[in-house]
Amino acid sequence: MTDAATTITTGSIRGTAEDGIHRFLGIPYADSPFGDLRFREPRPPKTWDGVRDATAFGPTAPQLPYSGAIGELLGTVRIDGDEILTVNVWTPQDARDAPVVLWIHGGALERGAAALSTYDGTAFARAGIVFVSINYRLGSEGFSVLDDAPRNLGLQDAAAALEWVHREIGAFGGSPARITLMGESAGGSLVAALLARDDTRAFISRAIIQSGPLQAQPPEKASRVTAQLAKRLGVTPTRDSFTAITPDDLLQARRAQSAGASPLGGAPGFQLTIDPDSLPRSPHEVLPTIDTPLLIGTNTDEYRLWFPPKALAAIRPLKLFVAGLVLRIPRRAIRAYRAEWSDASTGEIFGQLATDVLLRAPATRVARVRPDSTYVYEFAWQSPVRDLRAAHAMELGFVFDRPADPDSVRMAGSAPPRALCVEMNQAWARFITTGDPGWEPFGVERRTRLFDTETTTVPQRRTEGLDLLP
Repeated sequence: MTDAATTITTGSIRGTAEDGIHRFLGIPYADSPFGDLRFREPRPPKTWDGVRDATAFGPTAPQLPYSGAIGELLGTVRIDGDEILTVNVWTPQDARDAPVVLWIHGGALERGAAALSTYDGTAFARAGIVFVSINYRLGSEGFSVLDDAPRNLGLQDAAAALEWVHREIGAFGGSPARITLMGESAGGSLVAALLARDDTRAFISRAIIQSGPLQAQPPEKASRVTAQLAKRLGVTPTRDSFTAITPDDLLQARRAQSAGASPLGGAPGFQLTIDPDSLPRSPHEVLPTIDTPLLIGTNTDEYRLWFPPKALAAIRPLKLFVAGLVLRIPRRAIRAYRAEWSDASTGEIFGQLATDVLLRAPATRVARVRPDSTYVYEFAWQSPVRDLRAAHAMELGFVFDRPADPDSVRMAGSAPPRALCVEMNQAWARFITTGDPGWEPFGVERRTRLFDTETTTVPQRRTEGLDLLP
């Protein structure tokens, strides 16, 4: 391993070079969002003298590790420090006007970090792509709805990072005219939100959304988590009140707030907020009206990460009936799901409905309105671990071609099909580079790439029940 160096507008940086890949880590794209800048919009990064070391990831956003069964599957990285708004870059050493991808991690808007080892950008750099990953504010720091503070601060961080990439990526051999946004789960939601904004959409040439909810909420709904947290702390939901509470105390209050909660009920979660300044319209309304090339998809059994087998077994017909009323799912849709999943338990029917209402149906509606510029996939490979099957986040180790990564092994086991890892990584790289992942767009035939031990392009499955969902 040797040194690599470049200069950006804020100063010179030194990274590392190995096997033809240059790597620069922990570069500030915005100032530290603490002290006077806490609960404020991101501000430009400070300049520095001399050469800044860029050989280690920057600090992670304040967060709690996952708990319970999910905590045994999904890893957490903690790096202390205040300079949390940073980017990381992997680039081929001879890159010139190369395609760029900006990765936004998931974690329900309150967990996750670019430093997770699954998100190593080496495989993309080997394909001739400049890979960039970011951290952004999470949880209360990033998505509180306070009476007198800007909203969607984590989204505004991601917007600032996208602007940084457009401005600085030439120093790493990337083309500012060839930027693809890519994100999974909450990261996919942020990709959708950046596409929904006129200002940030101008920087985006293509987008990839993996298992990402597409709907932002009105303030009265998105503010519930903040209002409940403020009540628990005995304060008002204002910037002054929340600034007086340390990030760690906010996290501990959030831990108490969500104790005992489950995917079936409990404390509300953080969500994107419809806001005239940072997100005027919900992404699910905007995406059908734009023609930015889009690769979007879901995993067959998303719900199996959220509902362990014991929780699924506890779901009775009455609970499914009540859930149908709450989610406004027509009875004939539930009947169609029972017919299409004739061997499934009530809990599995509920899980598929939850998956489709939250993820698959919104993605399908977008694809049906813009069928010629949308590529749809379904990840269907069945993991042998804990009956997870094709659960939420299962595809990550495949997309990044990291089957031996510890986080991937916890989800997919020690022997996932190597050919599928290569195939998915190459498909994503082709889309980033050319706009064509290797199969035809959705079209009127509803073509869907089914990634499994044997990958095929097929008409979208289970459409009768899917089309009846709200």
